[in-house]
Amino acid sequence: MQAGPPEALPGGDRGDGSRPGADFSLIRYAQCWEDADVLLEALDVRPGDVCLSIASAGDNSLSLLTRDPARVTAIDLSAAQLCCLELRVAAYRCLDHPELLELIGSRPSARRGDLYRRCRGRLSREAREFWDSRPAEVEAGVGSVGRFERYFRLFRTRVLPLVHGRGAVARLLAPKDPEERADFYRRQWDTWRWRAMFRVFFSRFVMGRLGRDPSFFRFVEGRVADRILDRTRHALAFLDPAENPYLQWILTGGHGAALPHALRAENFETIRARLDRLEWRRDGLEEHVAGRKSREIVRFNLSDVFEYLPEEGYRHLLRELVRVGRPGGRLVYWNMLAPRRRPEELADRLRPLDDLARELHAKDKAFFYSALRVEEIA
Repeated sequence: MQAGPPEALPGGDRGDGSRPGADFSLIRYAQCWEDADVLLEALDVRPGDVCLSIASAGDNSLSLLTRDPARVTAIDLSAAQLCCLELRVAAYRCLDHPELLELIGSRPSARRGDLYRRCRGRLSREAREFWDSRPAEVEAGVGSVGRFERYFRLFRTRVLPLVHGRGAVARLLAPKDPEERADFYRRQWDTWRWRAMFRVFFSRFVMGRLGRDPSFFRFVEGRVADRILDRTRHALAFLDPAENPYLQWILTGGHGAALPHALRAENFETIRARLDRLEWRRDGLEEHVAGRKSREIVRFNLSDVFEYLPEEGYRHLLRELVRVGRPGGRLVYWNMLAPRRRPEELADRLRPLDDLARELHAKDKAFFYSALRVEEIA
């Protein structure tokens, strides 16, 4: 079962009350920047489960199919994001695995236009019009053309070379044992220039102008760059950069030998075979669950949506999700900058799995999030 984008793409700024002023007509994220390996372990999807997933660019909604759910419903307020998901679905149907990697941009290619044309017939009219009007973005690799990815490209091509050259990047990404990684980071990478550059480029002001929409920082307090720098230090010195697809993309513009879960060869045929279990709708999370009476949803992939809500709005939405979720089901979401977690008023209805969340957050390859929340419906 599939539901494509609605009759028209949004024409300009459009909000849902949680992200005032955000523009939903552009691709904000051309990839999912949350670690699907962590997500799948946190959600513990079982065969036959019904899943609700924030669509973003679609990667993690597709990854959920590998766990044999009965249905995955991917929702997003952005028609542009749903066009990203729809093109991915068409690519799984029409291309082989190496061709999919070329279209996304994980691998170099001189034929992305031809690959897109092979997928085009599987798209809805709205998605065809969206991608037909963006030939340069298709040729660049559809995983590289979001606002967030362009922000990282600017960092990679214009800013990072002022501090570390290609040789240093190659050495950082080369396989090392844990002691060697920590030593390399301390002696060669973590210079005063690196820290100074990082604090400027990943500041609230620069991220708001070039990376995330400024309205997304509405409920964030404190120094943004210092928090992200702490997590980056963890990813570079304690996790293995050679196995981190998100870091590989940020620093090289491709995935190298490391691929995110949905793009790995061993998952390709499974995802392709289960695409009919995926549906997508242009909808807000609160609107999607409002009025729903059945408690069939078992697994909720919520991305970091609660960051963009005021405290009372977050509490209200969480109550609604618990109301429509099946007992024993799980909610998984990230905090990047704004702290969100189960309020005490829901203590009898929602149980935090804090030990599991801390264990998974410690190995989260999408390293810039400050916390992972895993909560179970009573």
